[in-house]
This record gives sequence, C-alpha cells and structure tokens, in this order.
Amino acid sequence: MEVDFLLIGQGIAGTALAFELSQRGKSVLIIDDQKHHSSSRVAAGLYNPITGRKMVKTWYCDALFPLIEPFYEGLEEATSAKFLFKKRIYRPFLSIEEQNEWMGKSATDLFADYVLEIFTTPQYDQKVNDPYGGILLNHSGYLAVAQMLDAFREAQLPYISHRREQFDESKLILTDEGLTYADVQARFIVYCNGLAASESKYFNFLPFHPVKGEILTTQIALDSEQIINRGVFMVPTKARTYRVGSTYSFKDIYGGISAQGKDEILEKLATLIHISPKEILAHVAGVRPATKDRRPFVGVHPSFTQVAIVNGLGAKGVSLAPYCVKQLLGQILDGHKIDPQLNITRYL
Repeated sequence: MEVDFLLIGQGIAGTALAFELSQRGKSVLIIDDQKHHSSSRVAAGLYNPITGRKMVKTWYCDALFPLIEPFYEGLEEATSAKFLFKKRIYRPFLSIEEQNEWMGKSATDLFADYVLEIFTTPQYDQKVNDPYGGILLNHSGYLAVAQMLDAFREAQLPYISHRREQFDESKLILTDEGLTYADVQARFIVYCNGLAASESKYFNFLPFHPVKGEILTTQIALDSEQIINRGVFMVPTKARTYRVGSTYSFKDIYGGISAQGKDEILEKLATLIHISPKEILAHVAGVRPATKDRRPFVGVHPSFTQVAIVNGLGAKGVSLAPYCVKQLLGQILDGHKIDPQLNITRYL
C-alpha cells in the first residue's frame, strides 16, 4: 500500500490532520487502536476564548478562534454528521470590581469580538451564584468529540484509509524516499498518538507532562441553553442534563475515576449553583497529553525529515488542532516556518 502520509493516532489532532490533508488531495493511512478510554474520547470539547480564574484571553486567541468553527463545520459537512454545538458561555462575576473592569474591557477592540453582552444583575432566578451578573461570551461552544471521531472513521472519505491496530515502531524503516511500515510505503509519518509518542525513539526528548481530568454527567434542575463556567464548567447536553468538570490532577494519573475527583467537582459546582445535582449519570476520566510549558508539540524531526509530530494539545485540543495542523502542513508542504512557540526545536 502506498500513501503520502502515515498518521499514528486518530484523536482530535490525527482527525484534524487527516481531514486537512484530504482537502489538499493527499492520501492518508491512519493507524489507531481505537481505545475508548483515550483522552479525546472523554474530553468535554469546549472552545472558550476567555479562560482561567482571572478571565483572560486564551493563549493565541486571535489566531486560533477564527479557524475553529469553519474547520469543524467543514468536517461536519464532509461526514454528514452533527458534532459542533455553538453555545454562548456565561461566566459570573466574582465581585463588583470585576464587573466594572469588564464593562470597560468589553468596549475595547481587544475583547469586543468575544464579548456578546455584560449583565450587571443575576440571570438565573437565584439558581446560579451570580449576584454581580456576568459576561456572555461569543465564538464559543463545544465539540462532541467522541461523535466526531466515530463519524470521521465511518465516513469513508476520499484519500483516507484506516487500520485498527496497535502501532509498532520497530516495524518502521526510514528510506531515502520516505519510509516503510510493514506493507505500507509513505512519504511522511506523523505522530498524533498522545502520550504514546513519548515512548517513540524520535520524540522521547519532548517533555510531556500528563494530566488527569475527570468529568461528571449529572441531572440538575436548571434550564440553560448556555454553558455556565466559573471554577467548573456546566455543559448542557440535553434538557436538565450537564457535563460538569473538570479536574486537573498530576497525581494518580492512570488510576481512572476517583472519589476525590468526584468530590472536587461537586464542591466546585456547589460554589457555582445553588442547586444540588439530582443524579450522577456518568463519571469518566482521561489522561491529557499536556506539555511542560503548556504549548503543543508541532514540527518535523530535526534529523529525519520524514518524521513529524502534532501532539501535546492538552486540555484545549479542540481550539488548538486546526491551527496546529495548518502550521505543520505549512512547513511540510509549503516550506513555511512553524511558529516558534509551537516548534519542537524549542527543546533542542
């Protein structure tokens, strides 16, 4: 079998890269073992322009966010599936000072495109802890990641083939023309396989810093079409059902769900809303392929031009993937330089 690109892993990064390559008419084989406990499959899939306790613009916001919705809408059209949900994010203010600060910020060019409305009074009939009102964000929402991964694999798109198997790097042989892997010949191989890439002899110099995240699905007697987010997020998936999370733990990384994680989420939820959850419907955990500096790993190997990586997207994979894959293909196909804050050469 001959292809232009061999991709290892079909999480968010691998799916985005394969789709972008197919749009450019490049043939792709994806090797993925389809582990249902992968971080992509349990991810909340949020894309949120204003993040953190201090409510600042997310890193590279102005470069990332113009790409997000058009990219995934194109993927929806190609797969005839629905998995992108544009939803406003409501973030309560913690103080009158914060309210006043955002009244000023929202009028500036720096934030105007992301702030839809400022509220100075409570919005949820005392069910949400927002005595000072809050900010309603634009260009936000979530991707139903597991549905996207399944739809992409089942769509049988032109130029894209799939193999469900465990990748074995010992079978990889680099050649002057590219590489061979078992019966496959390709020009490039790209590692999109999350933390497994840290075990590769080509990328073991990259400082992955895995982080476990846990998420609950719960029923709450609150009707909201908006995502509510402050300290913890509440993503409405259907009537009075929310995905709530998440934790960010460096301990017991591979231990799966925990009572401690559940308690942490519920404690934070109790500070956000004045209603107790009726029932916990699901509790999941995943290990995010985060990095030491919280920046993705993107680029061609410094010694082997057939080998590349797009990985380490951490908790913001949905937001980062379209930009990162365009950066990588800009380097490989167009000869452009990769953004130095993404380029793996920063660790050489």
